[in-house]
Amino acid sequence: MSDLGKIDRPFFERHVAPNLGADRTDVAVGPRHGVDFGVLDIGGQALVTATDPLSILPALGFERAGRFALDLVLADVAVSGIAPSHLSICFTLPETMTDEQFATVWEAIHAECADLGVAVVTGHTARYSDPSHPWVGAATAMGVGDHADIVRPDGASVGDRLLLTTGPAVESVGLLSTLFGDQLELPDGVVADAQDRLEEVYCVRDALAAAAAGPVTAMHDVTEGGLAGALNEMADGAGVRFAVDRAAVPMRPGVREVCEALEIDPWAATSSGSLLIAVDPAGVDAVREALEDRDTVVADIGRVEAESGEKGEGEVVVDGERLEHPSVDPSWAAYAELADAASD
Repeated sequence: MSDLGKIDRPFFERHVAPNLGADRTDVAVGPRHGVDFGVLDIGGQALVTATDPLSILPALGFERAGRFALDLVLADVAVSGIAPSHLSICFTLPETMTDEQFATVWEAIHAECADLGVAVVTGHTARYSDPSHPWVGAATAMGVGDHADIVRPDGASVGDRLLLTTGPAVESVGLLSTLFGDQLELPDGVVADAQDRLEEVYCVRDALAAAAAGPVTAMHDVTEGGLAGALNEMADGAGVRFAVDRAAVPMRPGVREVCEALEIDPWAATSSGSLLIAVDPAGVDAVREALEDRDTVVADIGRVEAESGEKGEGEVVVDGERLEHPSVDPSWAAYAELADAASD
């Protein structure tokens, strides 16, 4: 199991997958490595659900931190193509967080939920002696829809095109440059460009727009392990080979420079806000138009070339060379090193 970040596939397959409690027939999609959500069958309707930790970074400002934390939770339902509609949320707040600060976080979450049509239905909020920022709780998002409308992460088929929104490392670069910009030996304009990337980390509306425009066959948000991780997880899930053109992958302003300065591989760094989307060729133009109408950067980066084996055994080839799943997300170490330097 990796020291930081999500557990790896071998640990999941050995210890988690065989031990999932009761075997119930209403579980249509249960826990799988690389899959963002689960699905229950409730009277013929699909209930899509996903759980994630809550990360509140005070240095972002509590309003923006609240919005950022919420989008990370809702995105894992939105990539199913079903709109998130309900939220259960638990806050384990540090003693240092004031009532005023928490009120700002909560009001930001409420405003975004109201705009997206998401109702908070239950939760838990309290202060404890041990928790500290940024990890201050967890939340479960839910959405209700038709089973036929679900976009499965393992649904990519031979002939599909691969679209990517926004680009690699936008979250990592946006966060690191915002939190530690004074430590980056880069021109002010480059740092400012990198900090602007933090406004591109919201993908819930993009996911729903893409699914509605479709046909979308698979969708994955680019989180831990970055684009390299997302490509491998989606290819593995479908048992297919992805052929990717490196030059077609968009790189947003400031990303390359910050990654080079911090010796981070942008393809391996977490990039919430970016979506990897497999689309039937007949729907590529419609999906691109729907995303571009939202002023979202989107690029056609490759194709699903062939079946490569059984489900769980995919392959990713970039410019003819095999791309492996990263063993660790480099943004974690960069964050730790910059945080240590800031505290000295």
